[in-house]
Amino acid sequence: MRRLQFLALAVLLLSGCRFVYKQPIYQGNLLDKTDVEQLAVGMNRQQVNALLGTPSVEDPFHQNRWDYIASQRVGHGKTEVKTFTVYFNGDTVARWEGSIFEEQDAQLAAEMGKFGNLPKEKGKGQQR
Repeated sequence: MRRLQFLALAVLLLSGCRFVYKQPIYQGNLLDKTDVEQLAVGMNRQQVNALLGTPSVEDPFHQNRWDYIASQRVGHGKTEVKTFTVYFNGDTVARWEGSIFEEQDAQLAAEMGKFGNLPKEKGKGQQR
């Protein structure tokens, strides 16, 4: 009888682990859809860096490409990874391919704004 009670207690305690809150995890470059739409063939590396930011991966063996990698995991779900690659011909953009988390940054900004983690915009909430 004691073993049955111990087993029931252990199952109850371990099953509760599934219901524990897991914080969403976002890593890498979350690219803005409007920035990606502004990308154009012929842009130089400095322009791409200013527009999209520093790439996640600058492969020394493939210097003609920049990889922007982003991943997200929400709750107990699987980790989703998206890669956006910009190819260069010399110093200018030749083409690009891949996918991004399109509306993710707006959603994150709204979510983080609830906790006060983002700076307030000028003119909002400030009185002189």
